[in-house]
Amino acid sequence: TATGLSVSERLAAIRFMAWLQFINFKLAQDETLQNLLARKAQPARLINLLWEPICLSALNTPLKMASAQVYLNVLRDSFSKSKSDSDMLLARCDLSTLMAEPLAAYIKAKGSSVRINTPVSKVHQSGHGFLLETDDGTQTHFSHVIAAVPPYRLADLVGHLPGLAEAVSLCEQFSYQPIYTIYLQYPETARLTNSMIGFAGGYSQWVFDRGRICGQHGLLAVVISAEGAHQKLTQENLAQEVENELSKHFPHLPRPLWHKVITEKRATFACTPNLPRPAQTTALPGLYLAGDYTAGDYPATIEGGVRSGIQCANHVIST
Repeated sequence: TATGLSVSERLAAIRFMAWLQFINFKLAQDETLQNLLARKAQPARLINLLWEPICLSALNTPLKMASAQVYLNVLRDSFSKSKSDSDMLLARCDLSTLMAEPLAAYIKAKGSSVRINTPVSKVHQSGHGFLLETDDGTQTHFSHVIAAVPPYRLADLVGHLPGLAEAVSLCEQFSYQPIYTIYLQYPETARLTNSMIGFAGGYSQWVFDRGRICGQHGLLAVVISAEGAHQKLTQENLAQEVENELSKHFPHLPRPLWHKVITEKRATFACTPNLPRPAQTTALPGLYLAGDYTAGDYPATIEGGVRSGIQCANHVIST
């Protein structure tokens, strides 16, 4: 029932999904998504309006370098089983309020402690456990450690430990992809027709109406995933281009009152074909790695990070 696609484009999408179901979403050999879509004769417009937006949103990696197998894992779990698997959920609050603070409260209620603003600089072996050294030099003993840091922080934290060289080496071979978020504050009366709207053919990829989502009236957030031509622009010029695109699609919008560009240069690892990723377990009993970059079916997403964390927790429980 998708509007904007021709009958032949819809049929091409159906044929592609039918073939994926036939092979159980498992390729004999990984390749780039661009190559796979070309082999399966997917129309350029269908790629532009459907397959590419999913790739950029889920893998944060351009088609020309994205892992087709990881992409198929996303399609498998989103579109091949229950219809509810593809439900779009938008949080009405920030992720700290939604996840971190309730989890911290649960941990405290069970008699444990959560230490915030306590950066750990090094992890040392100590008998049958580990010493965590904080920036002020304090050392605290723990029986188990789950290192839930970005992959580019792993070497500083545990790179000196015996048996961690392979995991650190794999992380050091990662390349990274950016995410740009352009915030534009309009008068509080400004609203869009939907909370989230997608674009194709320009710099903007998605726009979120923060007023409709979480009460920040008049604030629009435009997200641009992965590398691209937008990186050649200054932040001022990029904000202007995005403003022009929004005014073209939504003529009722007045001029914004202000804008701010947030750039995460290493937002996610580049999810490329056959990318070796470290396991959650390490050569040191009791030391585990948690993060969306560890071995698994998913790209760098919250879902991937949660799955990794659950595996680490289960390892701790079972030892």
